[in-house]
Amino acid sequence: MELTPESMGYDRAIVVFSPDGRLFQVEYAREAVKKGSTVVALKYKDGVLFGAKKKKSNIITSTEKIFKVDHFVGIASSGFVADTRVLVDAARVKAQQHRLLYDEPVSIIGVSKYLADRIQAYTQYAGVRPYGVSLLIGGIDNTGKHIYQTDPSGVLLECNARAVGKEEDKANELLEKEWKENLDLKEAADLAIKVIKLEGKGKHDELILRVIDDKGFRELSKEEMKKLGVSL
Repeated sequence: MELTPESMGYDRAIVVFSPDGRLFQVEYAREAVKKGSTVVALKYKDGVLFGAKKKKSNIITSTEKIFKVDHFVGIASSGFVADTRVLVDAARVKAQQHRLLYDEPVSIIGVSKYLADRIQAYTQYAGVRPYGVSLLIGGIDNTGKHIYQTDPSGVLLECNARAVGKEEDKANELLEKEWKENLDLKEAADLAIKVIKLEGKGKHDELILRVIDDKGFRELSKEEMKKLGVSL
């Protein structure tokens, strides 16, 4: 993104619009998201599948990209890891509060709107910066399977399939062409892997696939992936 001389100075504070109606700090935050590794979420016949790539290391043991929020709710993220941690913790608290207050699981739209509202609030006040993260929030509730995307502006989009991160433009073009309703688990896993491979493969990369189905949130084991015939 290139700044013209006329727009210089409008990127100093989150609360100042440029003359052509832009919030530069939000746009910078979106650029930060695009430096994160690509993650994907898509609906399939029995639920929702999340996919991401994890770099293996001998000295770092935790580099999560996909998080459990509640039994039937998960989040995949790209962008600043610290911002993700804060938002995932907030989503978990919201889910537990809802369960305690109403004696039922939180809805996917409920937790998604809560996070989008929180993110959007950080585009309105001086002295703060936008969250440098995009989230894919997915799961199953009593209305069916759902996936929502948020970005640093606080926008909330409902999707059948979506990718965010470094190769999100190419990834979403691929999903637009190849996603279809009622994919089985193998077809969904193959499509998720195809999306992740757009970024290329490092020497120590490890594929992570997690699903939410009638058994709840769970990671596909190496045995399950081998049985499905999928690998990075």
